[in-house]
Amino acid sequence: MFQAIRTRPGLVLKSLALVLAALPLSPLQADQQAEPAAEQAQAGTLGKMSDRSRLDAMRIVAGGQVYDLGVELFVGMPDCCADAFGDPKYQLFLTHSPSRSGDSELVSHTSEAIFMSSHAGTHLDALPHFGLHGKIWNGADAKDALGVRGWSSSGAENYPPIIARGTLIDVAGAKGLERLPPSYVITVNDLKAALARQGSQIRAGDVVLIRTGQMTSWPDATGRSLFIEPGIGLEAAKWLAEETGAIMLGSDNFGLESFPSANPENFAPIHTYLLAERGMPFMESVWLEDLAREGVHEFLFVASPLKLKGASGAPVRPIAIPIAPQE
Repeated sequence: MFQAIRTRPGLVLKSLALVLAALPLSPLQADQQAEPAAEQAQAGTLGKMSDRSRLDAMRIVAGGQVYDLGVELFVGMPDCCADAFGDPKYQLFLTHSPSRSGDSELVSHTSEAIFMSSHAGTHLDALPHFGLHGKIWNGADAKDALGVRGWSSSGAENYPPIIARGTLIDVAGAKGLERLPPSYVITVNDLKAALARQGSQIRAGDVVLIRTGQMTSWPDATGRSLFIEPGIGLEAAKWLAEETGAIMLGSDNFGLESFPSANPENFAPIHTYLLAERGMPFMESVWLEDLAREGVHEFLFVASPLKLKGASGAPVRPIAIPIAPQE
């Protein structure tokens, strides 16, 4: 189900990237080195992408192999927010279906209604998801920016399609573990050691994905709980956000950070730091097993969150395409 997809369309993508790379940027494109200021304010660090950065990422594609980084959504799937916070579990209902009587129908059709949390499965945490001292990103607060249908500031509809260079940091693999132990706090040294072992380097504009090994048992979530998940600590989050030039993070665990929190006054300090203070969205429950197994640590990353107006999260189906080695 999660095997890497090898398709001819990938070859088309590579060819297109090579053609685009050979074309000069128009004056308009050359001036458009980043999204307009207003869009940057709403999209946070994702607003740092530009026509130039997207083209630079596409021109180093090395082949047509595509890795699917999203998990299936299905009734009964593991869902940390449902278990931890009482959010609705994923449900799919048939609203129209063909007759089951055995009668031959000239025309039949099927439709469904889907009911789910915006934080189920592989998803992006949008900037309004967590606030600090009553404020979300951009200093917006619930009094002025939250209505019954969601946020008017920084909601999931504001994020552009993400096309960027990506780096996988396989922390579990670097330690020779199938998965990190419960509540393990990933440090800056852990990240640097894994990068050195892989021979990888984070570059400005990267999407950085961190593997804890929590997906090795998917979809069996026996024994898993958000509140005992391994993940990055605050110092590691600050290093990634402030010193590497990364524009977005992601992980294969339920909540990116390690739980329980070391801060008795803030149960999710990495969430509040990245979302409310740094304006950096991130992804959770990302499927990284294929990349890790095949040693693909640097790639073209492509994803497009659903444009859910006012939402604090959005389902996403990311893909990774290997790139040529860089000096």
